[in-house]
Amino acid sequence: MSKVPADLKYTKTHEWLRTLPDGNIEIGITDHAQHALGDLVFVEVPETGRALKAGEPCGEIESTKSANDLVAPVSGTVRARHDELEDSPDLVNSDPYGEGWIFEVETDPATLDGQLAALMDADAYRAMVGA
Repeated sequence: MSKVPADLKYTKTHEWLRTLPDGNIEIGITDHAQHALGDLVFVEVPETGRALKAGEPCGEIESTKSANDLVAPVSGTVRARHDELEDSPDLVNSDPYGEGWIFEVETDPATLDGQLAALMDADAYRAMVGA
């Protein structure tokens, strides 16, 4: 059964979001997604400084089974990226909610609550994936 931490927000495209103490948003893919994809062989992480629009592709995740878009769950600017994934994409498989984070986004504080409200909580995500 997939892990679905209660303190995160989730998207229909299987990204998770964590609000960090500095107000930035950390983003990765869910345990359910990494299980479905299988062994990851490549993670394209968006460039620092790139402006993102919620719902639009911003990277790619490739496994031994398929290639899938990484979709921006919120609008904002990429402030940090997990460059270690270039050499170790398997971190997403081994620790999707920790060392497998993919990037951080700085969002407009005036719109953040509305953006997060549009996402799923853990119970809704569990219901969607049947966990």
